[in-house]
Amino acid sequence: MKRADRLAAIVHRLVNQPGQLVSLAQLGQAFDAAKSTASEDVARVREAFRAAGLGRVETIPGVGGGVRYLPEPAPETIRAWAEELQQVLGQPGRVLPGGLVYLMDVLFHPVWAQRVGEVFATWFRERDPEYVLTVETRGVPLALFTARALGRPMVLARRNSRATEGSAVSIHYANEGGDRVQTMSLARRALPEGRRVLVVDDFMRGGGTARAMIQLLAEFRADIVGIAVLIATAKPAKKEVGSFEPLLLLEEVSEESGPVLRLGPRVRRTSGASA
Repeated sequence: MKRADRLAAIVHRLVNQPGQLVSLAQLGQAFDAAKSTASEDVARVREAFRAAGLGRVETIPGVGGGVRYLPEPAPETIRAWAEELQQVLGQPGRVLPGGLVYLMDVLFHPVWAQRVGEVFATWFRERDPEYVLTVETRGVPLALFTARALGRPMVLARRNSRATEGSAVSIHYANEGGDRVQTMSLARRALPEGRRVLVVDDFMRGGGTARAMIQLLAEFRADIVGIAVLIATAKPAKKEVGSFEPLLLLEEVSEESGPVLRLGPRVRRTSGASA
């Protein structure tokens, strides 16, 4: 295989399994090249990705080591994505009766879900989450792509436990309106005890759902490394959870002008944006 073809094949393999270690020996065998040649190829790919701001290609030395690709969009890329999403979601046609905002087309669009997942993975990678948790169903695409970018499994909390998943731990909590009690369940086999978990939520108003996920994780003695949220409302300012990272903040919903959104604090803080 010519070097250009081999480089393209290596890039394809790394990008399609982010966060997963691939040994240099495996790369050499796959493309009929010496281990030293594979190492040189990886170095070339690493430099190209660094120069283009496409993320990190990381080499882990020693027995059991290898090379892996870590999707890490640059701060300016995150800002550009957030600003584009701000415009997409700020259209008047997205306002639903009751002051709600239509999000389903964005949440279930693979391009947007992958972008948001890579942002969340970048924000929390250093805390080394072992699992990503969300609650069904709207948060699933965001959590799944976050887990993919981290190279970790996603686990799903359900509104009702299912017999096909075996025994489950369930909690009861009041909805954000406080007018009814809801149930949240997580299969015992889904999450081993004592693991580090990143919580992902699509929308946060008062933080009741996120707080319920935290309570559920307490039953598994999990260490919560963070809470990542696509959109959080500006009011109430005091949520039922302490620390969380929203990509966008929803200031108000106007039927005439549409939802009024601004960039989340971390986006503004790391990119120097004023919006």
